[in-house]
Amino acid sequence: RFETCWPALMKDSHGVIIIFNPELPSHLKEIEMWHSCFVRQQPLLDSQCLLIAHHKPGSAGDTENLSLAHPLNKLKLIHSNLEEDPEDVRMEFMKYFRSIITSINESREREEMSIIS
Repeated sequence: RFETCWPALMKDSHGVIIIFNPELPSHLKEIEMWHSCFVRQQPLLDSQCLLIAHHKPGSAGDTENLSLAHPLNKLKLIHSNLEEDPEDVRMEFMKYFRSIITSINESREREEMSIIS
């Protein structure tokens, strides 16, 4: 229902984080649509996308056998359960965030060098 707002959300974006519940089959299908709309249409690199499979507290989520559709299986995937490993999730998010900042800085430097030369 908010699809008309998507272009504004995507404008000048440098990365996408998709959070989903891996225990809901409908979410596995929906993330394909989110990836298509927010990553492939930008176009963003795989390294600019992070998938977070969020497991609810107390769930016995299978972190080993999650099968994702083709373009999604190449993306960085982390499993989160804030009750059990909040620090791991924070560290993975910080690594992702640093990679986005590095990418932005490198792009800006290339643009400046092309203007100078």
